[in-house]
Amino acid sequence: QVQLVESGGGLVQAGGSLRLACEVSGFTVSYSATTWFRQVPGKEREGVACISNVDGRTNYADFVKGRFTISRDSAKNMVFLQMNNLKPEDTAVYYCAFDFDVGSAWSRAEYYHHWGQGTQVTVSA
Repeated sequence: QVQLVESGGGLVQAGGSLRLACEVSGFTVSYSATTWFRQVPGKEREGVACISNVDGRTNYADFVKGRFTISRDSAKNMVFLQMNNLKPEDTAVYYCAFDFDVGSAWSRAEYYHHWGQGTQVTVSA
């Protein structure tokens, strides 16, 4: 049973930083990836950043490139999302998700079957 637990959300002023963490446990699939998504009420969940659990290859949504960094600690089965220069439009519930590595389709939520409970990130103007 794959389980994901996020932490690190909170309230920050625009221009500030937050670091989210996702602990993944119970998986046996080696060719996999962990991805951060976010969602605001009334909108679809959107992919933010993805990291391969095989070789550490990363992908980012255009709207976070240069500001967010995804990384992993394989020994601890942890994935992190460092968010810098936060903007009010980054306000959302952030989720980590785990499944097979789907390559260029990484940002499509329908390919992920394992999700964390989400953590709220609020950026004030």
